[in-house]
Amino acid sequence: MVLGARASQEVRVDWSRREGVVWRNRALMLFDRVAVPVAVCDVYGSVQVANPAMAAECGTTPGRLRGRDVLDLFQPQESGQVERIAQALRLRHRSRYQVSVRWRAPNGADRHGELTADPVSDTVEETPALLVMLRVRGEGEPRDGGPGPDAPAQVTPIEARILALLAGGATTARAARETGLTTDGVTYHLRRLSARWDAANRTELVARAYALGVLTPGVWPPVPGTDADER
Repeated sequence: MVLGARASQEVRVDWSRREGVVWRNRALMLFDRVAVPVAVCDVYGSVQVANPAMAAECGTTPGRLRGRDVLDLFQPQESGQVERIAQALRLRHRSRYQVSVRWRAPNGADRHGELTADPVSDTVEETPALLVMLRVRGEGEPRDGGPGPDAPAQVTPIEARILALLAGGATTARAARETGLTTDGVTYHLRRLSARWDAANRTELVARAYALGVLTPGVWPPVPGTDADER
């Protein structure tokens, strides 16, 4: 009887563990698909995981944001806000916190908006992580005489890499493996490019990339041209 009860308990634990993995994978899939820039940071503001929308605001990939200080990526407009939030977190307050920030977009323009941080943890005793969301409020003129915010040929290195892979016949899955993104992350970047260039499908998207100088004509395998933003 004891052995039977123990075996039954182990089965329940194993089932709960599997169910936890399933829900974790679903949560990560949703995290990647959300169009709002979102990241999870530790209590000190170090990025633990970011979605493609957040990475796109920094002109990079989610993996390269890991370990970066979110307040280095998005500079607070009022330093006093950050100190007040830090003090509240040290006291384990669970309020939602908002910081006005500014940052340089991949197209060279100055943007401003708000970072909203929600402390999250399984119990109130635990040191919380921070669920951080970015809301873009506006955009100024590009610095250094760069292209305007609507310049069609302005792409990030990750966008140029995805376009080169597609031009070479890569599937979404292969582009994801080559760039270190998820398939949803690749799809997110393709949707942004399609909307920016008013492209109806991937073939048209690649054709626009060649026409705009994002991909170098006459080179095989396809490579990004000189118009890709090096940031």
